[in-house]
Amino acid sequence: MSKSKSTPRPILRSTADFARHVGLARTTVSRVLNGQPGLKPKTIARVHAAMEATGFTPNAHALHLKGKNSATIGICMEDLLTPPAMRKLAALQRLLRAQNYASLIEVLDPGESRRVVRHFLSMRVDAIVFIGLFDEAEITARISELVAHGTPHLLIDHAGIAGANTVSLDRAAGMTAVVNHLLAFGHTRFGLLGLSSPALTAGARLHGIRAALAAHRLDFDACTQSLDHLHVRAGDFEYGRALATTFATAPNRPTAFLALNDEIGVGALHGFQTSGLRVPHDLSISGFNNQDICAMTTPGLTSVDQQIAPTVAAAAKLILEQLAGPARRRPVLRTIVPELVARGSTGPAPT
Repeated sequence: MSKSKSTPRPILRSTADFARHVGLARTTVSRVLNGQPGLKPKTIARVHAAMEATGFTPNAHALHLKGKNSATIGICMEDLLTPPAMRKLAALQRLLRAQNYASLIEVLDPGESRRVVRHFLSMRVDAIVFIGLFDEAEITARISELVAHGTPHLLIDHAGIAGANTVSLDRAAGMTAVVNHLLAFGHTRFGLLGLSSPALTAGARLHGIRAALAAHRLDFDACTQSLDHLHVRAGDFEYGRALATTFATAPNRPTAFLALNDEIGVGALHGFQTSGLRVPHDLSISGFNNQDICAMTTPGLTSVDQQIAPTVAAAAKLILEQLAGPARRRPVLRTIVPELVARGSTGPAPT
C-alpha cells in the first residue's frame, strides 16, 4: 500500500517569486505588503492566504530601502543575571510588542557598546534602549552619537548622563525609607552588608543612608559598621551568610543590618539564625529589590520594591512618544519612587 506524500512548500526567495506563485503582478503584491490603499478586499485576502500557506515573509531590508520603518527596537543590557533586569526586559518587550514593535537584544561586555550600537543602526532600528548600569564614559559617548544621528534613545536605571532621556529608580530614597523605618523602631547602630561595592547602585544607597542619618542629626561613621573587607564576594547568598557569621561574634554588634540586595540579605538572615540569634528579637535586617524570595524566608525579609511595572510603563511611553513626535530639544528624566515593603525581619531594637 503506497503512502501519500505531502506537497512540499515552494521556495520563495523574493517578492517576485511570491507574486508568480500567487498569480498576481509584483506591484499588486507589493502594495498589499506595504499596506497601500485602493486594493480589493479579495486581493488582499488572497495574498494573506498565500503568505499563510507558504510561510513567505517579505524582506525587511527591502522595506528599509523603500523608506519603511523597521518597527524594531534595539535593547542593550548590562547583563541577564539579576531577576530585576530580566523582569524589566520581559515587561518592556510585552509593552512594545503590544504596539507592534519587535526587539533586538544584545548583552554588552565592557568596551562593546560602540560595536553594538553601530550594528543596531545598520539594522535600521527605530530606537535604542539601554537597561542597567554601564561604564559612564562609554554610555555618554553612545548617547552623544545617537543624539547626533537623530535616533530616539532611552536609559533605564543609569541616571546622570548628560543629554540622555532617562527613567531611573530613586535608590537613595528607597534606602532613606528603610533607615527611617528602623530609626522609628529605636535602632541607631547599623551594620552595612555589601554596600562597599563600587557599583553605582551601592553609592546611591549609601547616599540615602547618609541623608536619613543626617536628617536625625546622627553621624554616619559613628552609627555604621562594615566588615565587607573580611570576605570575598563570590556569591551573594554565601557572602551574606559569611558576613552575618562574623558580625554575630563581633563586640558591640549593630542592632540593624542593611543589605545591598535581597540575596545578601537572605544569606545574612540564615547566617544570623544559624549563629543562634533571633530575627527580629535580637536584630533586624533588610534587603533591596523585593524579590519573591523575600516572602519565602522565616521571618519574611523587609525590602525595597523597585516598582518595575511603573518604571517600564514610563519607559515604553517615553520611547513611543519619541517615535511618534518631533525630536525633543531637551532630554527627559523620569524618576520612579520606590516602595518600602515591611515584613517580619524588622522590629524594635533590643533593649
